Amino acid sequence: MSRPSILATHPLFPEARTLLDAHCDVEYWQKEDRPSRAEFLKQVAPKDGVVCLLTEKIDKEMLAAAPKLRIAANVAVGYDNISVPDCTSRKVVVTNTPGVLDETTADFAWTLLMCTARRVGEGEALCRSGSWAGWNLDQLCGGDVWGKTLGVIGFGRIGRAVARRSRGFGMKVIYTDAIRASEAVEKELGAKYVDMDILLASADFVSVHVPMMAGTHHLINAERLKKMKRTAYLINTARGPVVDNEALYQALKAGTIAGAGIDVHEQEPKIHPGLVSLKKVVLTPHIASASIETRTRMACIAAENVLAFFEGQRPPNVVNPEALG
Repeated sequence: MSRPSILATHPLFPEARTLLDAHCDVEYWQKEDRPSRAEFLKQVAPKDGVVCLLTEKIDKEMLAAAPKLRIAANVAVGYDNISVPDCTSRKVVVTNTPGVLDETTADFAWTLLMCTARRVGEGEALCRSGSWAGWNLDQLCGGDVWGKTLGVIGFGRIGRAVARRSRGFGMKVIYTDAIRASEAVEKELGAKYVDMDILLASADFVSVHVPMMAGTHHLINAERLKKMKRTAYLINTARGPVVDNEALYQALKAGTIAGAGIDVHEQEPKIHPGLVSLKKVVLTPHIASASIETRTRMACIAAENVLAFFEGQRPPNVVNPEALG
């Protein structure tokens, strides 16, 4: 039997390459820039499988261009770049990499929270500018974290990991989610379930951890930003379109909220120019899961999903199991 032909839209990490190369014929994208749409469609056309990133759209056009494709292994937890119904109708299996990045992403949500509250970005820029004139009483005063209220929107694995870290800061935790957590989880994390409006009105820090879907597009909009405290901070490590970036810019500019830490953006890699112009927002380039350990494991899980499929097994992280039938 011939070896499966795979396109990997990134060079991946050595550990993942070793797994794939042992059983598949793999073509790796080697350029620093992401492949253009035309290049992607051309390269994927003859392949049996693709290991892709969030930057590659798997849709009707792509599926029509790659009639032999059997599996799309996303190196990410979210898969809003993939049209799962279209894949299922074509019997193309979709897989993702859940679980492995929960703690790393929670760490980074806290990194943004701390940096935003304590104006670390502004302080770092001042030090590099060469214009720091020395210590002053009211210089770059930010907000305290200790003892404040943390509001978590989306109380899945990552949201709970963020809440767990708040215990070291003596924080009160409130959360909202489509599905309420069990009493045992609430007790373990000291978390109280509230509706969205109460959370927005009460929290000193609002951290967003919902998946990208039709119902969460612009979940945080102008109306909801107005419900937050003027002293509150918004943190987003979920997906860019969950937050209306224009509304966020206007809210920050008007002083509706005190600040924001934003790792994901509506039109990546473009970043809202208004947000770039403001000092009270910390901006990072979608790196919440970007530790070497975590990103390596994500790539390996994607490889393991591919190998399991072509060995006739159910991939460990299949999103659309009906496509296996």
